[in-house]
Amino acid sequence: MVSGSVLSLHDGSPLADGSEYRNIVGAVQYCTFTRHDIAYCVSKLCQFMHQPIGAHWFVVKHLLRYLKGTPHFGLHFQKSSDFSLHCYTNADWASCPNDSRSTSGYCIFLWGNLVSWSSLNRRLSPAPAWKLNIETLPIVQMKLLG
Repeated sequence: MVSGSVLSLHDGSPLADGSEYRNIVGAVQYCTFTRHDIAYCVSKLCQFMHQPIGAHWFVVKHLLRYLKGTPHFGLHFQKSSDFSLHCYTNADWASCPNDSRSTSGYCIFLWGNLVSWSSLNRRLSPAPAWKLNIETLPIVQMKLLG
């Protein structure tokens, strides 16, 4: 899925039979355990399981072509003598046109390896995006200390 593109419920006609869409998207969910590069796209596709349209099916086919062409991508752990711990957070305020939800998340790297991550999709908050980032920090601290 191209960064910045927006999927909607109302940009086309529903598929005649959405069972193939649901089967493929459901199966691709398991790939996100080791292929974090597709997690956002799969998450967005899952939001339309109840009524997929042609544009959603196009994105599914694009995702399958991407997976076929990038078998070497994935989660890899590497040795490192430099102890480093990095945490990144981000938030996108009310970016979904269907339900005005906000997305926030974090990822934690230890010795350059991704060891923990999460994203949260929630109802519109009156807070700006920087406040959503600040709200995510205590969750990250608990992960680091607990």
